[in-house]
Amino acid sequence: MTVSKKRQPPVSKGQKLELEIERLNHEGEGVGRFQGFTVFVPQTVPGDKVIARVISVQKSYARALPETVITASPLRVEPHCEHFAVCGGCQLQHLDYSEQLRRKTEMVRDALQRIGGLDVPVLPTIGMSDPWHYRNKAQVPVGQEAGKVSAGFYAKRSHKIVDLTACPIQHPANDQVVHVVRSLLAELAIPIYNEVEHQGIIRHIMARTSFATGEVLVVLVTNGPHLPKAEQIAAELQAQIPNLVGVVQSINTRRGNTVLGDKEKTLWGQPYLTEKLGSLQFRLSPRSFFQVNPQQTEVLYRIAKAYAALQGSETVFDLYCGIGTIALLVSDAAAKVVGVEIVPDAVEDARQNAILNGITNVEFHLGAAEIVVPKLYLQGYKADVLLVDPPRKGCDEALLKTMAAMQPERIVYISCNPATLARDLKYLTAHGFTVNDVQPVDMFPQTAHVETVVLMSRL
Repeated sequence: MTVSKKRQPPVSKGQKLELEIERLNHEGEGVGRFQGFTVFVPQTVPGDKVIARVISVQKSYARALPETVITASPLRVEPHCEHFAVCGGCQLQHLDYSEQLRRKTEMVRDALQRIGGLDVPVLPTIGMSDPWHYRNKAQVPVGQEAGKVSAGFYAKRSHKIVDLTACPIQHPANDQVVHVVRSLLAELAIPIYNEVEHQGIIRHIMARTSFATGEVLVVLVTNGPHLPKAEQIAAELQAQIPNLVGVVQSINTRRGNTVLGDKEKTLWGQPYLTEKLGSLQFRLSPRSFFQVNPQQTEVLYRIAKAYAALQGSETVFDLYCGIGTIALLVSDAAAKVVGVEIVPDAVEDARQNAILNGITNVEFHLGAAEIVVPKLYLQGYKADVLLVDPPRKGCDEALLKTMAAMQPERIVYISCNPATLARDLKYLTAHGFTVNDVQPVDMFPQTAHVETVVLMSRL
């Protein structure tokens, strides 16, 4: 009997390969093949012919870095950012924007087919007329190398900080905050956090800017409660940052990648800023979830509200409701809206936002959706329309089971992850629902991420 040997990868680490890039994967990397073996190459686009050096080899694929572009694809454009080659913040600045949108539509369609087994039409991704400077929040780690303070995003697949002068997808006010704080930390000799040794004080800088009001909130994340020269830092920020409304210290003594801590101190001003969507105002505290692209958020939520097709008599559930944005936006067309959110600060903000806007037909419940919603269902709560906007991991099966048991007329599912979206839609279509519309929205231009809103109805 002949024992077959497993085929060894035809490439090795350090080898240089000539590759033609066929497509992009879900992370925005170019996909080429060498002797039928898959090789992922970042910063390439379909149609490129490149020389790439292999940096890692797995059983079924390898990764390589481009060294020379032999023939550039007509889809390739010059990146706006000088840091694009090393920074991990963006993946697609080198790809024509119309092609970015087409690729994101394909990514959603592919996930629904491959993971969900759903052969449904996917509408073209809705893009931006100006896909730059759209982010209302910067959250950057702080480090120190050779005595110099650095602040920026991590380099690709590392925790090495790329010291940024400016970021072309950030609101300019956020860039200014990072620049001013970095200079102050150096000038005042504030100890910088070292994540390996778990020593030092300043870990991250977070800046939030309201596109509607211009207000700016600064959050300094510290490894412990003591921040040297805190009053001086707050005073300098007041002097140098226009429209500053508050300076907050977030205390995070844990190891790991979690940015914000569980305790906060207001060093100056107020611990929140005000943002607007449509005619409504929203209070955002440091840990409040709010979409990072306000312009496209208006588009996304307008579609979600249209899909909900409310007539005024319905009870609506808004799951993973955050600070209550969607719940409050649809409240004028519903009889009652029930929001569920796991973050205590966000629930408090949601309740305050309801008061701020004079909205009385909403209620917000604190806790994990997969625990709270089944309890509410057993208590007699029932939704006519379900709005769901979960984190990247999607919905827990216990929640999906309750959603199906409620038998709502419609489910509007908003997702930032096509893979978990497809998985959850597969479950719901197997339990009495059908997919009516799939609309991707480009919330994150220049990156490989895409937001999708889906309308489902009961069979």
